[in-house]
This record gives sequence, C-alpha cells and structure tokens, in this order.
Amino acid sequence: MHILILGAAGMIGRRLTKRLIAEGKLGETPIDKITTFDVFPSQIHSDEIRIEDIAGDVADRSTIESLILDRPDVIIHLAAVVSGEAEADFDKGYHVNLDGTRQLFEMIRAQEDYHPRVVFTSSIAVYGAPFSGAISDEFLLAPMSSYGTQKAICELLLNDYSRRGIFDGIGIRLPTIVVRPGKPNKAASSFFSGIIREPLAGLEAVLPVDDSVKSWLASPDAAAGFLIHAATLDTAPLGARRCLNMPGVAVTVAGMIEALREVAGDAPVARIRREPDPAVRAIVDNWPEEFDPARALALGFTADPDFASIIRAHLRDQQK
Repeated sequence: MHILILGAAGMIGRRLTKRLIAEGKLGETPIDKITTFDVFPSQIHSDEIRIEDIAGDVADRSTIESLILDRPDVIIHLAAVVSGEAEADFDKGYHVNLDGTRQLFEMIRAQEDYHPRVVFTSSIAVYGAPFSGAISDEFLLAPMSSYGTQKAICELLLNDYSRRGIFDGIGIRLPTIVVRPGKPNKAASSFFSGIIREPLAGLEAVLPVDDSVKSWLASPDAAAGFLIHAATLDTAPLGARRCLNMPGVAVTVAGMIEALREVAGDAPVARIRREPDPAVRAIVDNWPEEFDPARALALGFTADPDFASIIRAHLRDQQK
C-alpha cells in the first residue's frame, strides 16, 4: 500500500506518519511506501518503509499532478492555512485551502481507472453561531470565518466527487487539538495549547479570552487515530453525507485550568496571565462549544475520556 500525506510536516501529520511507520500497516494491509508532502520537508525516516519526502506548494498544479501520477492508494489531506492566518490573509487562505483542494480532486479525476480513498481534514469552524445545545451532523453549515467557509466548500466538493465515484472520500471535522507541542502557531485556537504547554515548561502563557469560553477538544493521538480509522472504515454507511463530527471533550477554560492544577499543582496555573484580545474572542465566539458525534461513535471513532487525560498524554510525550 502507498499512502500520500499532504501537510505531513505539521504536528498531526508528523504524528500520523510516525504511527503508521510504527504499525507498519493500515488496517490489515502492509504499507510499502509513504509519500510525505508539505511546504518544507518532514524529515521523517524509516528502515522498514520507503519514505519519499517532498516539499512544495499544495496549490501548484504540476507538483500535485506528479504526486497523483504515482497513484497512491490512500490520500490523507491535512495541508491548510490555519484559521487566524486565513482570516488575516484572504487570498492565501483561498489559494491553499480551497484552490489547492479543488486542484487535488481534479488531478485525481484526470487519472483513468483510479479511485483512491481520500481522507479530508475539515473543522468545527464550518459551523457558526447561533448555537443551541450539542451540535449534530445535521446542524446547518454556516461558517463565520474565511477558514470555516473554505472548509465547508471543500466538504461539498468531497461529497460530490465521492457521489460521482471519482474517489472514495471521507471528511472528518477535527475538534481543537491540544496539547500541541512546540511553539504557538497562527491559529486562533493556539492559546488552548499555550495555557497548558507553556506553564508546564516553566514559562508564562497569555490567556486572551475569559474563563467561561468552552470548546470541543481532542489530543494529537486522538487526531491520528481518527485519520487512521477514516482511512480504513467501510464508507458505505455514510451514504451521500461524507463528513463527520469527531468525538471530543467539551470543557471550559476554567475546567482546563482546574485539570492543569489537578495534574501538575498550583505552580503552572500561576504562570497563566490574562490579557483579553477582542479579535481572538470574536473568532472563538463563533465556534460551537459541544457536539453530539453519534454518527462517528457508531462508526467506531473514539477520543479522550477527559481533559486531564489529554494533559497527561502531553506529559508522556515530553518524556519520550
């Protein structure tokens, strides 16, 4: 089996690639080759599986065409301009998030007798306020950001190309993923990781929203598990609705801070500095707070039991 991972140098892409290498198979099928693609090399190596590490622009036609000519069996599409950057740079967001995805789909369509599994990472940002209760898969897509709009359009394209048999697609709407290792990125949700990661490392963290803000969260390991499960499950039960809300943990900022205190004591909590940012709050206020992922759960997707478990998973990662 040959797997192509677009956006492989990012946090989730790297974790997914390493997990696939460790397992050596996808489902019950041995993996022969993994092609990792991003704007810069992922620099992941394996003695057991052939890794082809390629850097380029996901919206460049000739680059994507060369990747698809190799006819990978499974394509996992993680490449994207994140939410805050897509809002700040309108042209870049649409160029990468929409044009790049449409071009990928078209390159697949151009190949004769080629119908790969395509796993597309969408986002809970496809939904927009007002909300009432837990959001199910039947809730109206009404994004309130450019990023959410780009993801919603791509979901519709995924449904249509799958309906026409061009490829076998499945879209997963990821919760906010925490705790992300490394440094903050340009995502509006970056602070959710920052208020845990930095205090645990002995650093100050800035909290730009108030304690009542609630979000739907999952760990990096859960995200990798979602992608692997999506790449292997039988898509027939999905019918024409190919996109799913992933399971997660609904927790307020206050709940996150108390979980941090439970796991690591008072010292890390004292390193959180409150500095309201109206721009971040305006984006976050348009995100749903809680989901009813009944379809995903019925199909075997699983996530973290609680937020303290997510923090402990991060600490274990830091010790490796």
